[in-house]
Amino acid sequence: MARMSDSLVIGKVVGDVIDRFSPSVKMSVIYSPNKHVYNGHEFFPSSVTTRPRVEVHGGDMRSFFTLIMTDPDVPGPSDPYLREHLHWIVTDIPGTTDSSFGREIVSYEMPRPNIGIHRFVFVLYKQKRRLGMGVNAPLCRDRFNTRKFSDDNDLASPVAALFFNCQRETAARRR
Repeated sequence: MARMSDSLVIGKVVGDVIDRFSPSVKMSVIYSPNKHVYNGHEFFPSSVTTRPRVEVHGGDMRSFFTLIMTDPDVPGPSDPYLREHLHWIVTDIPGTTDSSFGREIVSYEMPRPNIGIHRFVFVLYKQKRRLGMGVNAPLCRDRFNTRKFSDDNDLASPVAALFFNCQRETAARRR
């Protein structure tokens, strides 16, 4: 799983969103219909309008995971002074299942980049215990901080991460 981490370093996810970690669980992110997320691949906003299915391949039914989706490139990648913008949080996802079995803390918000190519990052944390109602949910989506959320909710280092790129769709040209 070390190769997965290399693309996160090259894509500057490690550094901008999370610290270096050793992946220990496999995570699949799939947008309908059957569009798999791979590190650095590009999607248009029209293909990521509804929340994806996020599968956790690891742990067991007694292990629980937290999923965070964030955009570290707000308002634009050349000057991301508002980083990060939160798009989704799901907690208490049982191991070997998918995000639909977890508890949605912050509802899915589709990507809407205005300026440049944005990275949309999925980070998976293994929980030390079931969080239940004890999670410290953010008050606002803007200026979210993945590291701080992890610390505030007593999550360990990430166990998996993926990201895709997305940019604004241009209008069709007239002939």
